Formats: sequence, structure tokens, C-alpha cells
Amino acid sequence: MIGQLMLSLSILIVLHEMGHFFPARWFNTRVEKFYLFFDPYFELFKIKRGDTEYGIGWLPLGGYVKISGMIDESMDKEQMKQPPKPWEFRSKPAWQRLVIMLGGVTVNFVLGFFIYIMILFAWGEEYLPADNAKYGIATDSLGIEMGLQNGDKLLSVNDKRMEKFSDRFLLTEIVFNGATEMKINRDGQELTLPIDSKWISELTSYKNKNERLFIPRFPFAIGKVPKENSPGGAAGIQVDDQIVAVNNQPTPFHDQFVAMAKANKGKEVVVTVERDQQKKDFKLTLTPAGKIGLLPYNYDHFLDTERQDYTFLEAIPGGIGKGWNFLSSQFKAYGQMFRGKIKVTESLGGFGSIGTLFGKEWIWERFWELTAALSLILAFMNLLPIPALDGGHVMFLLYEVVSGRKPSDRFMEIATVIGFVIVIALVLLANGLDLLRLLGFFK
Repeated sequence: MIGQLMLSLSILIVLHEMGHFFPARWFNTRVEKFYLFFDPYFELFKIKRGDTEYGIGWLPLGGYVKISGMIDESMDKEQMKQPPKPWEFRSKPAWQRLVIMLGGVTVNFVLGFFIYIMILFAWGEEYLPADNAKYGIATDSLGIEMGLQNGDKLLSVNDKRMEKFSDRFLLTEIVFNGATEMKINRDGQELTLPIDSKWISELTSYKNKNERLFIPRFPFAIGKVPKENSPGGAAGIQVDDQIVAVNNQPTPFHDQFVAMAKANKGKEVVVTVERDQQKKDFKLTLTPAGKIGLLPYNYDHFLDTERQDYTFLEAIPGGIGKGWNFLSSQFKAYGQMFRGKIKVTESLGGFGSIGTLFGKEWIWERFWELTAALSLILAFMNLLPIPALDGGHVMFLLYEVVSGRKPSDRFMEIATVIGFVIVIALVLLANGLDLLRLLGFFK
């Protein structure tokens, strides 16, 4: 997780800073430093090339380029007291300064959409059509509390039909679009279930961030028998056996077996399997956790998934659409925060929360998916009109372009300090919440 997080952030930071660096060089503006990560007091590596010092800092909270004649977080007041030099940022026309400041977020926006495009081009998209989930859903405690039952078929949410089977469809419609009802098929009868507004905050709470609402329901057929610690394997159950009952209670589906096994933790049970169209009984003792020690086939062994491959030209609109859908969901999430429907303390997280998203296994498709999302988030956050962020500089430059008056250096110094304090406070809040969760203050 740490390796993936560091690589992802390094890619995003370096490319973001290049978005400032190259426009500055194009306009003959001197760049004094180009750093990955911050370097208070000392750096891990540095090298001087021309007028620019390139280096790696030790504090992985971002990166920066120090542009001559620009009031930034370095607060180089001595330089600003000198008469403007032709190569300095402050000597350039407002439109050139605006291009330099917008370069970073532009790169991150373009990068995010480009990665989504390349993901579709490289891996395509495999999904389960909702109509192919013939056994319905297998739901857990959250879904049950919402009114769903095992075997239900989700048809639509607020009249928006679920085309691709995913519990994220229901979550998205509730959290971002404020859905108030869903239609299901239960035992051949169509029902409408109301959705309480409390689910907006419930589904975005930290305790539920990794919880699934439901998965496809599927039979329990044995896909693998581990060599060790397998009560089922020791009893004689084999690959391709399909478990159909426990203690003579029918369990044709995986979720039914799991429920029965949990109810008989550590006990001796009789498991009935179907093998070559014949039923066989096996007596075994479940583990203290209620496990049989056998791995089932995944749902795609029983349900027909579909795959869509993309040419590069086809991936362009598809990738842009994925990126825009992600961005729009973020806008809606912030709107729900301002309305108080999503709690900041529940949904905000720092590097720890981000790192857990990558998982403990390095999967390149997931890595690039998260990197694309982080790139778009970084672009959006940097556009916020907070002094010390790119958006703050852009705000003052737009004021200068419209009014023809340039804010004084003193005003910019004060605004930058205030903005820097705000940014540091937000970073501390996000990572502080991660620490408090780790210590058990938030469940």
C-alpha cells in the first residue's frame, strides 16, 4: 500500500509541477527550484542544472517549483524588495502569469482523463449485466436494514434502471443524487421500497466505507480445496462438488451456507453435496469461525458476464465519460457536505485513508484507476480560491486582468500566509482524523 501510494503521489506531483515549470520556461521566467516533496531544513537529494535546483525533499506532503519574483509559500521577502528583473514572474504580463499558474491543474485534469482512456484501451471493461443476475442479490446487514432481502432483483432507483450489476449503483444514486425509492422484483412481484434520507450519512460513514450492500447471488460449488486446514477437504469434499444442504436444511446458494455455518461455529455438521447428479453426505466439524475451509467458484462461473473491448478512438469518449462521472460525483458529494447530509468527520481522510484504497496486492488496473481519480481530485482541490493554492493565485490574477490593478506585494504576503495556514489546517485535520480512527475514537 505504501509503495503504491508513494508512486502514485510522485507521478501526480512531478507532472503537476511540470505544468508550472514548462510554461514558466517558455515565457523566459526563471525557476529556481523544482522539488518532489518538501525540504524544510534539509533534502534527500539535489542537483543544479542551469538556473534550477532539482531535488527530492523528505516531507511527502506535496512538491513545489520556486519561481523567481513570485510570492509563494517560500515567503522570500528579500527578493521581493529588489527591483523587478526581466526574468521574474512579477515582470511578466498578467496573461502569461495566468497560464503559468493554470498549468498545474491543467496537467492534472488532462492526465486524469488520459489515464481513464488508457485503462479502457488496455483492459477494456468486464461487467455483469443486471438482467443476467438470475438468482438476484445476496445482501448483508446494511442491505437488510434498507429493506432488501436475499433473492431480490434490483430493477431501478428513482426510475433509473440498473443496467450493470453493482451495489455502487445504488450507493451512488442515494449519496450523490438523493434517491428516495427503489423498485425490486421479489418472488416475481414488483415492489417499491422507500429510501430514508439517513442513508446518505450512513453510507458515507467511515465505519461503512468498505461494506457492500449486496453481491450477486450464486450457488456454492467448490472451486479449490486447500491442502491444509480444510475440514471439508479432509472429509472428502472435492472440486466441482456443489453444496446443497447443511444438517438437511437446504442451502442451494452460497449466502445460505454461510448463514448456516455461522450458526454452527465449531460444531459437527452434515454437509450434503451434489456430485455427478448424485447427493452425498459428509460429516465434518466447522472451524471456530464457522468455516469449511473450501474456496467457492466466483459468481462468474454461474452467471454470464459481458466484456467490452475498446479501440483507442472508442476509448476516448468512454474515458472522458468515466472521468466526468467521477468529477460530477465529487461535486455532488461536496454539495451534500455543505448541506450537512454528509459528515466531514466521517468522509474526510488523509494519506492513511487514501493508502488503504490501493489494497495490499499490487493490481495495475486498480492502481491506475485510483491514480486517475486522485489526479482529478488534485486538480479540483488546487482550483479552490484559497491563497497559497493555484486557485488563489488565479483568483488574484483574474482580478488584475479585469480591474487593471495589481494587488500589492504586502497584500499578497498576508493572503499567502493566511492561505498556507488554511491548507496546513486541512492537511492536519484529514490526517488527524485518520489517527483518531486508528486509535479507536471513531468506530
